Amino acid sequence: MQYLLNVIHDSAEFATEAEQAAIVVFNQQMKADGYWVFAGGLGVTDNATVVDNRGDEPLVTDGPFVETKEYVVGFWIIEAPDLDVALKLAAGGSKACNRKVEVRPFL
Repeated sequence: MQYLLNVIHDSAEFATEAEQAAIVVFNQQMKADGYWVFAGGLGVTDNATVVDNRGDEPLVTDGPFVETKEYVVGFWIIEAPDLDVALKLAAGGSKACNRKVEVRPFL
């Protein structure tokens, strides 16, 4: 089963050199163990754009402008046999990047 591991942070600060190095090691281990599917870091929300095409015309706005202190700053997509394995991987990812990690299964 595939899981999305969302990296959540409350600051626009990027990972330190030590955190980046730990993430590289963590990613290499996930690849070696066969859990890796894809991963990526995300820019700050100041650079985000929202497209809403639910009406007659697409509406493109800066944003999102959310009332929250935390936001997604990166993610991993993993292949794991069950939630327990996904949670263990999320714990390792959280330790490596020094941020919270949310685990969500794909439908």
